[in-house]
Amino acid sequence: MIKRLHQENYYELVYEVTKRIPEGRVTNYGAIADYLQLGSSRMVGWALNQLNGHEGDVPAHRVVNRKGELSGRHHWNPPSRMAELLEKEGITIENDCVKDFKTLLWSPTDLDKNF
Repeated sequence: MIKRLHQENYYELVYEVTKRIPEGRVTNYGAIADYLQLGSSRMVGWALNQLNGHEGDVPAHRVVNRKGELSGRHHWNPPSRMAELLEKEGITIENDCVKDFKTLLWSPTDLDKNF
């Protein structure tokens, strides 16, 4: 029971950071993990994968790997859905990668600047 409660809290923290990624920007799994100081980038990916394509108000499509690749696309149905959502926000995708990734990269540390 305690382990499950902790897991749910971790997921909620990941979701709260993900909700704050501005439209038209992306971040990576490692940036979220580093910001939360909890676990690894794989844990962030696992938390987002638990949404099972029902992201609701959690824009999981804005989280990519450290190279800007849409590595999580295989968890979307269809896999092209992640790219479609990013392109709808004006982000260009080439070969399953975010074009101009370094320019579009958003850091969760930007959250601290707004408080």
